[in-house]
Amino acid sequence: MLKDKSELISFVLNDSSGQSSSWDCINYGLLGSSGNKKLRKVDDVDDGEQSRIGNKLPQHPETPSIDDVQRNLSCRGNDADCSNDSRMLINPLGKDMTMNCLLHLSRSYYGTVAALNTSFRSLIQTGELYKVRRQMGISEHWIYFSCSLTEWEAYDPYRGLWFRLPPMPPTGSFMNSDKESLAVGTDLLVFGKEINSHIVMRYSILSNSWSRGVVMSSPRCLFASASLGGKAIVAGGTSACGEALDSVELYDSETERWVTLPSMIKARSKCSGAFMDGKFYVIGGMDGNKKVLTCGEEYDFESCSWRFISDMSDGLNGASGAPPLLAVVNNVLYAAHYADNVNVVRKYDKESNSWSTLGQLPERSASVNGWGLAFRACGEKLIVIGGPREYHTGIIEINSWIPNEREPEWKLMVRKESGNFVYNCAVMSC
Repeated sequence: MLKDKSELISFVLNDSSGQSSSWDCINYGLLGSSGNKKLRKVDDVDDGEQSRIGNKLPQHPETPSIDDVQRNLSCRGNDADCSNDSRMLINPLGKDMTMNCLLHLSRSYYGTVAALNTSFRSLIQTGELYKVRRQMGISEHWIYFSCSLTEWEAYDPYRGLWFRLPPMPPTGSFMNSDKESLAVGTDLLVFGKEINSHIVMRYSILSNSWSRGVVMSSPRCLFASASLGGKAIVAGGTSACGEALDSVELYDSETERWVTLPSMIKARSKCSGAFMDGKFYVIGGMDGNKKVLTCGEEYDFESCSWRFISDMSDGLNGASGAPPLLAVVNNVLYAAHYADNVNVVRKYDKESNSWSTLGQLPERSASVNGWGLAFRACGEKLIVIGGPREYHTGIIEINSWIPNEREPEWKLMVRKESGNFVYNCAVMSC
């Protein structure tokens, strides 16, 4: 007897003759497995092997198209009534129970599920399943980051697997410009500039492809941003003319529309954003005269207004003017402080509007005056993505820590060969 619903799905994905199905390779460019062998996490190997984990991940063999798989599936049985939608899912269970089973399946399998037939494909690629997951509070937190100008990778910490996203399509000078990134809903948005305009590239996990995204009403770069579910906010930044902005916009990933919100009290660029207690915060940055700002602002969705918070980021900005490295776990704000050769984690106290030092950042994760290091929330964990600068061949490491009242004890999640300077990073929760 199968133990749970996720095990039932795994059973269905196998060939009826009992042999393992070759369709398991359709997993959005899966890098962490070869020959159906699962990539071991770094915790499962000794120190001697750790440096080899992920160093030269095998390229995934070319996978059949979904249409080819569809034809193969249609020939497997003698049932002529394959057009009946009720038979296109798991017929003995019906759609509702099938959906319930899929909710208990890791989303890293959804590429395989989409290849089973047109109904499963529609269920995955329309985003219907992800909407139900969101409504039920089910989410997996995957880490997306770029250590080169054109390539993105994703790490699934639940299964310990690496994924390589398709290359971004060539878009002229966009490939060489500074970029910001934001994960919202089932999309990864990458913001950049062409010669005379701002553009947005949108990666969808539903189709595993890149496309042109919708540009903001007031295009910008070096802005504060944060996402919550299927919505995101961008605030401040620099216009195409180099002017510091006070404008704010909200993005709805389901409608792919930008909506203008009330402007901030102060114009600022190179600032950071965060959601905390249902409110949106903008912290730090520089004003139009390149003066470092230590103030913050809080946006209340009920009153549609901003509240000024003096000295909210005092001490978090380095001399380089890099944006504060912020992350929120369980409605508590944390920061990675990197100035003056000090690399520590700090915690924000909302009542006293002050910061306290908790302990050190991971020793081997280095930054260049605050650039090249990612500090993010990943579910209940804080994560740091970076690598030691002394290596001639790049090594990237992901370290994690579940915040508590004690000094941080960072755990190495995974290590692989890569560039060791993180240009962009986002955590997608869906």
